[in-house]
Amino acid sequence: MDRRKFLSSGAAFGALALTSGAALADAATFKRFQAALQRDPSLVVYADTVGEKAGEAKVTGRLPADLNGIFYRNGPGRLELGGERYHHLFDGDGFAQRWQIADGKVSHRGRFVATQKFTEESAAGQFLYPTFGTHIARRGIKDNDTLNAANTNLLPFQGRVYALWEGGSATEVDPLTLATVGLKTWTDELKSMPFSAHPKLDPDGGMWNFGALSGADKLVIYRIGANGQMLSHAVIDVPQLAMVHDFVVSARHLIFLVPPYDMVAAEDKSFAEQHHWAGSGASARPLRAIVVSKATLKVRQVFELPPLMVFHFGNAWDDGAATRFDVVLHAGDVLGDLARLMQGERQKNRDQRSDCVHVTLNYATGQASIERMLAASEFPRVMPHVVAQRHRRLALISSSPRKTDVKFDTVNLVDTDNGKADSHLFDAGWQVEEHVLVPRANARSETDGYLVGVAQDTRRAQTVLTVFDASRVSAGPVALARLPYRAPQCFHGNFLQS
Repeated sequence: MDRRKFLSSGAAFGALALTSGAALADAATFKRFQAALQRDPSLVVYADTVGEKAGEAKVTGRLPADLNGIFYRNGPGRLELGGERYHHLFDGDGFAQRWQIADGKVSHRGRFVATQKFTEESAAGQFLYPTFGTHIARRGIKDNDTLNAANTNLLPFQGRVYALWEGGSATEVDPLTLATVGLKTWTDELKSMPFSAHPKLDPDGGMWNFGALSGADKLVIYRIGANGQMLSHAVIDVPQLAMVHDFVVSARHLIFLVPPYDMVAAEDKSFAEQHHWAGSGASARPLRAIVVSKATLKVRQVFELPPLMVFHFGNAWDDGAATRFDVVLHAGDVLGDLARLMQGERQKNRDQRSDCVHVTLNYATGQASIERMLAASEFPRVMPHVVAQRHRRLALISSSPRKTDVKFDTVNLVDTDNGKADSHLFDAGWQVEEHVLVPRANARSETDGYLVGVAQDTRRAQTVLTVFDASRVSAGPVALARLPYRAPQCFHGNFLQS
C-alpha cells in the first residue's frame, strides 16, 4: 500500500469504522444498571453524568505550602442517553477535569469535551455512532474523529492542554476553562490518525507517542519536538496486532506489548467484540514484546512472554545488553469484565488476576524474565524526572484482600529494589483512582515530593482530592479536599506544577 495513501485513509479502528446495522446500546442495560445501583450504592462511580461541574473543595488536614499547580484529569462522563446505556466503560464521552491547588485552597471544574460525536448526539438526544464496546450505526462515519470520545487522558504540553483518546486525534481544550478548542493535527499527512492516550515526555521537553491500527496490523510512531512540531514519524508492520493501549520508553528504545487476540471483523460487532482471546488452550499465543529502536524507528527485536493481557506500563531503562521495565499484567481476557461493570456486575477478586511485575528483556539471549512485585494492582506511575532512567519507586493503586470484589481501595509506593510497599488503605466505601507523583523543587530522591490523586467516597457520593507525603504514605493523607458533589471517575491525568 502507498504510505501516503495509507496514512491519509483514517483506518484507525479498522473494522469498527465499517460497522452497519441496528443500534445495540439498549434500554435493558440501562435498567439492569439502575436496579444494581439500588442494591449497591457504591456503583455510583459508574453512573451517568449530566452537565458541567464547578465548586470549591473543603480541605481537611493541611495542604503543603509548596504544592501548587493544576491536576488535569479525564475520563468517561456520559454513559447514558435517550434511555440507553453503553455496554463498555471505555465508551463514555470525555469529561475533562481541572483541580486547581493554590495558597492552601482547592477548586474544581469539569466539563464535557465538545467533540463532533458529543455535539451531534446531544442535539439528536440519542447515541449515533459506534464506540469501543457498543455497536451503534445510526449515522454515517467520515473518519476516525467522527467517533472520537476524547475520554482517556488530559495532557498539558507546551502551554496547551489535550484531551486524548486512542483511536483518533488529540482534542485541544482551554487550559483555564476546559472549553473545547478543536482537533490537533500534527501534520496534514497524519490528520485523523490514531494518537494514543499515553504519550511519553522526554527530558528535553519533547514527546513520543504511537497510534495502533489493529485492522491493518500497523503501528504509527510519532516523535514531537519541544516546540510542538513533528520531528519524525514511521509506520511499523506488526502481524496480528490487537489492542495496544500504552507503551514505555527507555533511553534507546520504545517497547510495545501486543496481547494474544485475533481480530475477527463483523459488521454487527463493536471493536472490543471483534477481539477474540487467543491466549488459552493448546494453541495459545504468547504476549509479544516489540522493541523499537529510537534511532532508526525500526523493530530491533521481538520477545515472547506468557499469554497475558496488558493495559499500563510504569517505566523502563536500558541496562547493558538488556532493557528493564515495569508493567501490570492481567490473566485472561479482561475486556469482558469491564463490560460487565456497565450492567452493575463487579468482577471477583482472584489471586494473581492482575500483577505488577518487573520484566527484563535480554537482547543477547532473546529471553524475557518476569518478577512479581504487587498483586491486584494497576495504574503504575513514576516521578516525571526519572522517565526512561533507572527508577526505584513506583506508585500503584491496588485492591485489598478484604474485598470480595475488585475495588481499588489502597495507594502504594513500591520500592522496586526489594518489592516492599509503603501503603495506605482507605476506609470501606472508598474507591481510589490513579495517583501521580509530584516532586518538590530540587527533589533529591523519588520520595522527595507528594503522591496526589483522587478517590470517590461512594457513601456520600462525593469526590475527594488526596495528598500524601511520598516519604510516608502509610501515615495517611496529609490533606483531603472534598467536593460537595460527585465528579465522574477518571482514567488518567497529569499534574502541572506552578
